[in-house]
Amino acid sequence: MPLKVGVIGTGWFSKKHADMLSKMDGVQVQAICGSSVEKAELMAKDYGAKSYGQLTEMLDKEKLDAVYICVPPFAHGEIEQQLIERGIPFMVEKPLGVDVQTPKSIVDEVKKKSLITSVGYHFRYSQSVQRLKEEMENHTIGLVSGSWMGSMPQVPWWRKQEGSGGQFIEQTTHIVDLVRYIAGEVEEVYAAFGNRVMKEKFDQVTVHDIGSVTMKLESGVVAQLSNTCILPEGVSQVNMNYFTDQGMVTWQPGQVTISEPTSKVEKVFRSENPYLIENEAFLHAVRTGDTSRILSNYQDAYRTQIVTVSALESAQSGLPIKIRGIEGQV
Repeated sequence: MPLKVGVIGTGWFSKKHADMLSKMDGVQVQAICGSSVEKAELMAKDYGAKSYGQLTEMLDKEKLDAVYICVPPFAHGEIEQQLIERGIPFMVEKPLGVDVQTPKSIVDEVKKKSLITSVGYHFRYSQSVQRLKEEMENHTIGLVSGSWMGSMPQVPWWRKQEGSGGQFIEQTTHIVDLVRYIAGEVEEVYAAFGNRVMKEKFDQVTVHDIGSVTMKLESGVVAQLSNTCILPEGVSQVNMNYFTDQGMVTWQPGQVTISEPTSKVEKVFRSENPYLIENEAFLHAVRTGDTSRILSNYQDAYRTQIVTVSALESAQSGLPIKIRGIEGQV
């Protein structure tokens, strides 16, 4: 019997996952739930799936083996709680919300039920990140610098703090997550955010459009991450630089460059789609109970959420925020 999968949301990520799922052996996109039944119907016809405008109705009528949650940051909470109550494994796209309170209530319930979960930090599944992680095992990291520079997404909810949480929570979370994955847990953050351009270009912009965050890791490593969404469409930069006792290692999506005194070795990786590997790992866990291939579950992603939300709190207060005590609750 194929795995019957439901998808919540009808945006770009929902379709990206549904397209992959529909091509996988032993998987059936069974149902689509949208913010309206009309949106769900429009998407569902591409996959021969049932369409719903209400989550409770979908869960009552369909026997689902797993559910994909692909909704804006502000929409999290009730969706996850309903799935937990019914014991349905779920894969959720990042971030986990716009704050810490909502994910905290969810992570506690996930732990109690030992529910299989996966979170969409897809870079972890890329060959370039796996190569970076392998390389860093042989280095003593001193300093990390990273950036997520681009334009402002053209959806109204993203411009509002209560809608997206802001760029550091909604986008730069990927870089924060990779710092944790490669270099270890964060102990303290200090941030400075600002509004330079976008509030003059669009109405009702309440998110910051520039930011810089310094993070002290438990290992003693210091990381500095910057982001902006003021760049014109088509101009972007996403990277990390690891400064070590042996040289410098630079990561970009799909590429790792190793710079050392005697040589400069550049290796470009264009492996399988990391989204596909991520999906296969989650569905393998649903089928077998073996979660070893899932590289980011809800509990782990919650730690990244704590760091990104703490950065916002630091920028608002002008003070450093200690992470260790909060993480102890995970």
